[in-house]
Amino acid sequence: MDVKELLSGLYSDQGRQNPYPFYAALHELGPIREIPNRPEHSTVSAVAGGYDVVDQVLRDPEWLKQSPPGWEQHEILRTFESSMMFINPPDHTRMRAVFAKTFTPRRLGALEPVITRVTDTLLDRMAEAGAGGAEVDFVADFAYPIPALVMAEFIGLPEADLPWYRERVDWIDDFLDVAGATPERLAKANTAAAELRGYYRERIAERRRAPGEDLISGLVEALDSGEVDLTEDELISNLIVLFNASFVTTVYMFSNGLPLLLEHPEVTAALPGDAELTRGCVDEVLRMQSPVHFLARAAPRDTVLHGVQVAEGENVMLLIAAANRDPARFPDPDRFDPRRAGPPSLAFGVGLHFCLGSAVSRLEGQLALPRLFARFPGLRITQQPVYSGSLFLRGIDKLFVTTGE
Repeated sequence: MDVKELLSGLYSDQGRQNPYPFYAALHELGPIREIPNRPEHSTVSAVAGGYDVVDQVLRDPEWLKQSPPGWEQHEILRTFESSMMFINPPDHTRMRAVFAKTFTPRRLGALEPVITRVTDTLLDRMAEAGAGGAEVDFVADFAYPIPALVMAEFIGLPEADLPWYRERVDWIDDFLDVAGATPERLAKANTAAAELRGYYRERIAERRRAPGEDLISGLVEALDSGEVDLTEDELISNLIVLFNASFVTTVYMFSNGLPLLLEHPEVTAALPGDAELTRGCVDEVLRMQSPVHFLARAAPRDTVLHGVQVAEGENVMLLIAAANRDPARFPDPDRFDPRRAGPPSLAFGVGLHFCLGSAVSRLEGQLALPRLFARFPGLRITQQPVYSGSLFLRGIDKLFVTTGE
């Protein structure tokens, strides 16, 4: 297959369910290839799946994120374009410096008992719901609530608001997919952004009246004292994007990882009490089942990238999930090996936009997975997983299991 056929296959229902054979075929064509013009790729001239190419572009601060045309006219795009995840230096540097102060080793350490408490509570609920062999939805009862509850407590959101919040997150994630910019999805994403902005304005007003120990309280205090170079609108945009990015990827780390882990019962049996193995399992799950499958970066000038010409302002589609299975960097890349040596995966990106919440996500996996398998050594999947259908954020949305109790 040529690149055009591979991309058509990747965007098909078959590709969305299992993109990895298409990534493997792309590797046979080389680390980067020119692509024909497509409606969804109006400014994309090449696709890269080689680890070294993707790593190089992400690390190079001159390769920039490109604002979509007409972004000023839409609430969701205005939100993105005033958040550190979607913009370039110097504004990116200014905003990231503010939020980087919150993801300190001290704050991470303070999250450990929160993660443990949330995990144990959810395991108790799973045991009750799964008594007598009843099926339990692993995503709804474990993979989703762990990061949602942890991030809600960290940021300062009431647990009762999470179902309302998740629906709006889903509207935004649907829009972010490669084929998501339909008028209907754009309208729902605009609605979600507007409602979430109003929601955060209310939370900020509450913290001004009655400060707490959460992230919003700390940021509002710093904002009002003039300690940080951030506007209230920018604070809100970053809170929306931070919560979305920090918990959706972790949900899929858990849900995508469970089928992979259960194929290796010798590993799951050894996880409790083996911190090194647990770290390796989390990293290998992220490598093999990256929640985020692609990013794009625009060339700063006319460039030849590993033999492929890219004009100034043209984008290269960077297939993170393909790079993480590049046989040139990961021998036997489709084999699960929690003790694998080699370069780090690119699941959380690298360079300027490396995911701020990656340490929280990894910590949740390292604390929750051993407790899960210690509590339910007989955990078993009972139905075919139901995937999101998105190529941008690819993950399992429904996964029915029995606990074995």
